[in-house]
Amino acid sequence: MKSDLSGKIQRVKPIAPSLIFLLMTGLACNVSMFNEAFTPSGAFLYQETFSTPNSRWDERMLEAGAVGYANDAYRIQLHFPNAQLWSRPGLYLNDVRVEATVLSAGAPESRMGVLCRLVDDQNFYFFVISADGFYGIGKMRAGQASLLTGAGAMLPTDTIFTGNLPNQVRGDCIGKTLTLYVNNRLVDSTADGDFFAGDVGLLAGTSAQPETEVYFDNFFVIKP
Repeated sequence: MKSDLSGKIQRVKPIAPSLIFLLMTGLACNVSMFNEAFTPSGAFLYQETFSTPNSRWDERMLEAGAVGYANDAYRIQLHFPNAQLWSRPGLYLNDVRVEATVLSAGAPESRMGVLCRLVDDQNFYFFVISADGFYGIGKMRAGQASLLTGAGAMLPTDTIFTGNLPNQVRGDCIGKTLTLYVNNRLVDSTADGDFFAGDVGLLAGTSAQPETEVYFDNFFVIKP
């Protein structure tokens, strides 16, 4: 887990310039829906529903925010603009399919997603979406974040349920190929050969608006 105030990721605007976002109400009810939303398939390498705290995932307060268990889920909170926090269970894997159900209770432009091949807190791949309908596949290299898709910009996709609705984010890391699925639909794929093995994890980030709160559930690591 790490906070990073550098490496701002640029965005492009969707075709429709305005979207309606629901206010975050009934959070505990929305989080409880996670268990019924999606069923993964494949051979499990690791799984976590966050219903009971365990030692694999951090619980702590930081200047940039906080991470920990809440509402039968795992929560990441951020208090600064253009910041990121992530957490990981402490595994070492190469080819994986990483899935999680994510729900944003913060600004619509907040990022949320999964990690793979985390060599250390300065080097890993990430797959992110935002509650206003954008996505990106990227990497952190030597502490600097960059996107490998969209010519360095987050792009719009209609696969994301916008507002305060849960979404399933899946990142496949197989050889040099990195593929993003959202709600069981293929979104984009790219290739990169910098990292071939490492940890997996969860990530949340802010854009210009400083405050965000993201909930994660049904975290599955599956053999492709």
